[in-house]
Amino acid sequence: SRDYSAPVNFISAGLKKSAAEDMSEEDSDEDEKPVKQEEIPKEFVPKKLKTGGNFKPSQKGFVGGTKSFVDFGSWERHTKGIGQKLLQKMGYVPGRGLGKNAQGIINPIEAKQRKGKGAVGAYGSERTSQSLQDFPVVDSEEEAEEEFQKELSQWRKDPNGGKKKPKYSYKTVEELKAKGRINKKLSAPQKELSQVKVIDMTGREQKVYYSYSQISHKHNIPDDSPQQPLGKDSKPQGFALPELEHNLQLLIDITEQEIIQNDRQLQYERDMVVNLTHEIQKMSEVLSHEERAISNLSKVLEMVEECERRMQPGCENPLTLDECAKIFETLQDKYYEEYRMSDRVDLAVAIVYPLMKDYFKNWDPLKDCTYGTEIIAKWKSLLENDQLLSHGGQDLSTDAFHRLMWEIWMPYVRNIVAQWQPRNCGSMVDFLDSWVNVVPVWILDNILDQLIFPKLQKEVENWNPLTDTVPIHSWIHPWLPLMQARLEPLYSPIRNKLANALQKWHPSDSSAKLILQPWKDVFTPGSWEAFMVKNIVPKLGMCLNELIINPHQQHMDAFYWVVDWEGMISVSSLVGLLEKHFFPKWLQVLCSWLSNSPNYEEITKWYLGWKSMFSDQVLAHPSIKEKFNEALDIMNRAVSSSVGGYMQPGARENIAYLTHTERRKDFQYEAMQERREAENMAQRGIGAAASSVPMNFKDLIQTKAEEHNIVFMPVIGKRHEGKQLYTFGRIVIYIDRGVVFVQGEKTWVPTSLQSLIDMAK
Repeated sequence: SRDYSAPVNFISAGLKKSAAEDMSEEDSDEDEKPVKQEEIPKEFVPKKLKTGGNFKPSQKGFVGGTKSFVDFGSWERHTKGIGQKLLQKMGYVPGRGLGKNAQGIINPIEAKQRKGKGAVGAYGSERTSQSLQDFPVVDSEEEAEEEFQKELSQWRKDPNGGKKKPKYSYKTVEELKAKGRINKKLSAPQKELSQVKVIDMTGREQKVYYSYSQISHKHNIPDDSPQQPLGKDSKPQGFALPELEHNLQLLIDITEQEIIQNDRQLQYERDMVVNLTHEIQKMSEVLSHEERAISNLSKVLEMVEECERRMQPGCENPLTLDECAKIFETLQDKYYEEYRMSDRVDLAVAIVYPLMKDYFKNWDPLKDCTYGTEIIAKWKSLLENDQLLSHGGQDLSTDAFHRLMWEIWMPYVRNIVAQWQPRNCGSMVDFLDSWVNVVPVWILDNILDQLIFPKLQKEVENWNPLTDTVPIHSWIHPWLPLMQARLEPLYSPIRNKLANALQKWHPSDSSAKLILQPWKDVFTPGSWEAFMVKNIVPKLGMCLNELIINPHQQHMDAFYWVVDWEGMISVSSLVGLLEKHFFPKWLQVLCSWLSNSPNYEEITKWYLGWKSMFSDQVLAHPSIKEKFNEALDIMNRAVSSSVGGYMQPGARENIAYLTHTERRKDFQYEAMQERREAENMAQRGIGAAASSVPMNFKDLIQTKAEEHNIVFMPVIGKRHEGKQLYTFGRIVIYIDRGVVFVQGEKTWVPTSLQSLIDMAK
């Protein structure tokens, strides 16, 4: 009967078979079962699949595998044959495999029918003869089975049932040596632990050790551990000789220690051999060096004894200074070390000093100032100690050359300076100049401070500027290069004496300027200015007071006397004199002249003539400019006020032209000076303001306005001749080609920057 409770199944192809066909197929299946039982191993037999029905494929075998290659691509007769053409275009040759090297299989893949309903591989290998031919791979199922069985039996106690073989461990001598070296390295940092007290309570009795190393070296003593009673399963030991084992282990340990100790001893001996070899090399080098030193010292000793023999009074070939210098040069060149190490002071005192005394016996330094300089320079290189600085006072026992100069050369200098007259300074200055590079610095300082300066001081005290015909600078100034600041104490008495001499002086006497002029660069600027203000400026003021200004008959001598001191006194002092004593009288004469119907051409010439008498430096001073501008204003007012009276034809135009040209010159000069200063500041970049140096004239005006807290800003929408107008405070200005023009009553007037600032304030 059919099981209608089973799920509905569908047949892959064809109609449902009849009951008779099903019965025949079941019979055929039963016939196949005993074959399966024989071929398949028992453990791989699959269980019966319980499904709703048995379905068989409609075809028993694969027929396509038997087709030959002749029918390959035969389906293309139903198409246009594009596949075959593409393959041929790519290099395919009929009858060969696909791929670059024709490695593809030619025949189609064959299929092999499985015998039963088991899983893949349940009935053995399913590879076809074609796959074995194309892919020859060794089947390793048997090897895998053996490995599986081997691993399966590993957990058992003794699969073979035999006895275990005893395992032996061997130690080579090299391993023992390496172990000994490691222990030696490790034992070094453990010295502080060597005195630790350790109590061992692991045995039957308590034991005390005094280092951890004793615990590691303790041995298993026989009968140390209590015997355990034999249990039911425990077996008695067949071979138990603890004493023998202990003794054998002790022998092994002793042998190991002997091997390690011998290895250490051998290494120590090798190191000792290497060390001794190095010592031998060092000692041989020291020995050769000592031998060379002994031979050199013996040669040096021979040369010194030869010099000593030739120094004797009755010698046939006495030693000269040049020969002695050659001997010392030889010592210095060939035996440098011995020469530097030896006591050169005693050697030079014994040999060189007597010869040097004979050499300078008849020497007069002031007549022949260069006598002996070459000889002394040569001995300086031979005897001077390089390690000592020759700037301060020296210990004469340490340097032979300094002692030579102090004891032999210095007495001659003392004698000659004692007889020397300070006013005859040329010979003494030449003498010291020629010896300045040879004599030690401290000796030269001693000569200048202790010998020369007292003589000069005494001579200055005796000097009288009114009676002496020789000016003092002629015998003081030549000492400036050598003495420099040492002469500073002499300047104050000189100034006092000059001031006393100038009490009755009149500016008409030009000798005072000749005497004072050389001292301008010698005195400090402050002391010089104070001297001038105290002694010269009042006399010049009196002279200007005596000056009479007469346009018709002018005497200029007093004015020339004053202006002649321009380089000597400061510009500010000279300007003060002119403002106080000259310009009031000059402007008064101008006003009185203008009030008497003058000839304006003569006034113009008179004005320009007086202006040409001053130097540019004085004219550039703001006070002098102001005075001359005041004169121009007076002339302009005089010309413009005399409307009713008689006026010289063209006078007003001439005066206006003169005023315009003079002010234009002043403005151009000031603008040029300011531009020059701005360029110099831009190039120098002084201090923190280097980043804000003005790049053009407008920036300069802006910088000045900021410094003086004046508002400087453009006037919006206002221009004059295409130039932007600006407000500078309450003044309206414009800038044209580096010149500032200020708005006047009728015209624009060029103005200097300083005047602009004054007007704005």
